[in-house]
Amino acid sequence: MPSKVRIALDAMGGDFGAAVVIPGAAISLQRHRGIEFLLVGDRAKIEPELANHPALKAASKIIHTDVAVGMDDKPSQALRRGRKTSSMWLAIDAVKRGEADVVVSAGNTGALMAMSRFHLRTLPGVDRPAIAGMWPTKRGESVVLDLGATIGGDAHHLVSLAVMGAAMASVLFNKPRPTVGLLNIGTEEIKGHEEIRDAGEILRARNLPELDYIGFVEGDGIGKGLADVIVTEGYSGNIALKAAEGTARQMAELLREAIQQSWMSKLGYLFARGAFQALRNKMDPNKTNGGVFLGLNGVVVKSHGGISAEGFASAIDVGYEMAHTDLLNKINQMLNREGGALNFVQTAPEDVS
Repeated sequence: MPSKVRIALDAMGGDFGAAVVIPGAAISLQRHRGIEFLLVGDRAKIEPELANHPALKAASKIIHTDVAVGMDDKPSQALRRGRKTSSMWLAIDAVKRGEADVVVSAGNTGALMAMSRFHLRTLPGVDRPAIAGMWPTKRGESVVLDLGATIGGDAHHLVSLAVMGAAMASVLFNKPRPTVGLLNIGTEEIKGHEEIRDAGEILRARNLPELDYIGFVEGDGIGKGLADVIVTEGYSGNIALKAAEGTARQMAELLREAIQQSWMSKLGYLFARGAFQALRNKMDPNKTNGGVFLGLNGVVVKSHGGISAEGFASAIDVGYEMAHTDLLNKINQMLNREGGALNFVQTAPEDVS
């Protein structure tokens, strides 16, 4: 693992740009002293923020550009107009050229994926990359992928997601054989689309040594923490993510309204304040911010665009952990070792139907 982790930050990405990126980097640097930053963006906006954080300034280098990818830009437009000049592209390019180990951006998700895939390319055996995120559960956390990188996917795609997700979980959870489940509309083997059933049969038949396939998991099983890794294609994964985030916000609002209804409820809140704070910490999006683009020949971390400095620091923390534990090499090794499983899907689909 590298002694120093070099992280390229898209300092113009997200809703607030350098005003959040720089303070977020300062917070992360306090947690991980072995970080060096490349701050890519408008020097005139970066330097005033850096002046408030001397330690960060000493650990950083600025790459100037005043070109930013808009949050509403279409991926094709961003790729065409922002190549080689935008802060997002130059941050990715730093990873491509070996000047950084990780890129972190709060910018346009579609543009970030398009640029990363175009410039970094995918790993051998991976058709399409995926967004993997940490999901708070009753048992701790689970890795869930794909959260919206690509729509649809055959059995080969789902099996490759299982392998990559297991590699990430083994690093984060220190488990040599993390459990893996396929998200489905039921746990019975006859349920779901054909590609999901095929992927389940392949994972069960191959009994891969570095992951423990437990079968299908329904939507409520994600929050229960039934598996270390939950695998789905990007369409349903993104819906599940947005539904969970919306439900969490709704529950917080309903609880706030209920507390304000009477003096008795306010008094009850005072007695249960510790429990409410623990719940708030558990569901705090700032603490689980940072989706990893798995399947690329480089480590790319996507932060929410409207996140706070604390939340952006969490995304940097994810990138640091991925580089510090050499995730990319571990995924490569697992894909090579489990290549037979992927080839099995591609060359003999009739065997699993």
